Amino acid sequence: MGRIAAPFGVKGWVKVQPNTAATPNLLSYKTWWIGREGDWREIAVTEARVQGRGVVARLDACHDRNAAAALRGNWVAVPREALPGTRSGEYYWADLIGLSVVNGAAQELGKISGILQTGANDVLVVQGGRERLIPFIATVIREVDLASGIVRVDWDADY
Repeated sequence: MGRIAAPFGVKGWVKVQPNTAATPNLLSYKTWWIGREGDWREIAVTEARVQGRGVVARLDACHDRNAAAALRGNWVAVPREALPGTRSGEYYWADLIGLSVVNGAAQELGKISGILQTGANDVLVVQGGRERLIPFIATVIREVDLASGIVRVDWDADY
């Protein structure tokens, strides 16, 4: 959902760079999971607001700048069941990470290791024999089959 970028002020607030479709979406959740690399904890959000391109928030048990600074670099997440459902053709990035990417010639190009936001469209980062950047657009993405773990693409192995 986002990443804690820095402390904000001296009273324990944090500045968050959201990874949501719209910055205010992060304000919908009163409890966040904060952590990284398997070390996560649930923390109540006592106050939050949009500030510029990000969100600033005061978290329970984070009362000063030092406590806020200790959270720098941690990810912000929410439980899957708290997220709204998706419409047809919409996917959460977390659902795409790890899926195999196969082209029309049945060649496996690799697995999705990340997704980049470029402004124009999202781009799949595919790791296989080499890294490939594949645009997530209708003319390239032929099918996303979450059940079988495959994304079928119109993308030559030489691209």
